[in-house]
Amino acid sequence: MAALPVTSSATRNTRPQVNLTVLRKELLSPHMVRIVAGGPGFSDYANNDYVDRYVKIVFPQPGVDYDFPLDLWTIRETMPREQWPHTRTYTIRWVDVAAQELAIDFVVHGDEGLAGPWAAAAEPGETLVFTGPGGGFNPNPDADWYLFAGDDAAIPAVAASVEALAPDARGVAYLEVDSEADILPIAAPAGLELHWLLRRGVPAGSSDLLLEALRNTQWLPGQVDVFAHGERGYMKGLREIFFVQRGLERSQVSLSGYWAQGRVEEVFQAEKKLPVGKI
Repeated sequence: MAALPVTSSATRNTRPQVNLTVLRKELLSPHMVRIVAGGPGFSDYANNDYVDRYVKIVFPQPGVDYDFPLDLWTIRETMPREQWPHTRTYTIRWVDVAAQELAIDFVVHGDEGLAGPWAAAAEPGETLVFTGPGGGFNPNPDADWYLFAGDDAAIPAVAASVEALAPDARGVAYLEVDSEADILPIAAPAGLELHWLLRRGVPAGSSDLLLEALRNTQWLPGQVDVFAHGERGYMKGLREIFFVQRGLERSQVSLSGYWAQGRVEEVFQAEKKLPVGKI
């Protein structure tokens, strides 16, 4: 049986709906597509100050009769849960308030998933509906150095965080992708080393590259500020490295599972309440 759409404690007041128009699409790499959206609906978008700001994109279910323009909160109040649109969580790569635009980057693996195929096929003029944004991370300006780690899904959040650092910031970032063709430009400070880990055909979520890199990385002196996001199994492994091997305080680490191998988002979100889903 298909997973039911995810419930949420959010409301139309805490996570207002925003209806934007797709303005253009950019192919960043063989596995990453950027959608730039804006239009009149941008006036409903309430930006926040977090570098990891994210939204929940709304995807109507095929075969379900919805009123348009889509109103997610009315649908949730008036329709059975099995007919609610699906949602997928994505980081906003950048916001240009002056231009009334924002960008969201999508990992694409052929027809796999829901949001990736939509982004790959999207054309200017289509509607992009989401709720949010949320968020919760900004680099600690008092840290002596910074450590970033993530897989393909975390690249937008890691890139936005790296680009928010002070020009004299020091640190290291490890990003796991499939091949050289998936390496993306990131405007990092000169003192931050970017390392791209190449899986070379190994499925995302199945490689040991990220864990091995973090186990063996040179630890710089002083207080570190860590941002590590990505596949749930990876994050559990990194949890051991940060808190057991390195003895970091919880306040030094932003650690989050963005997805879980073999799980759609509905199942992944539901498992967050169970032992298997806790990071």
